[in-house]
Amino acid sequence: MVEAVAHACRIRLRPILMTSLATVVGSSMAFKLETGSEAYAPLARVIIGGLVSSIILTIFVVPAAYLLMYQHRKAPTMAVLPEEAH
Repeated sequence: MVEAVAHACRIRLRPILMTSLATVVGSSMAFKLETGSEAYAPLARVIIGGLVSSIILTIFVVPAAYLLMYQHRKAPTMAVLPEEAH
């Protein structure tokens, strides 16, 4: 099970980072670069903080919690069916 979680984490790491970090970097409102953006700067900082915390939760906490919850569960076994008599 640990191998499956590690494999899933490797597969999902790039899409999670690309979408979240693109939003964080693209929010220029937090840096007060444009006229009138002073009013939206606090909101943009909160959004950036939420995205950064969700990245950490998604990458580290969710897989760890999954392993903790399901570590004692047995892996399903494949049932061997008898071959058909010809």
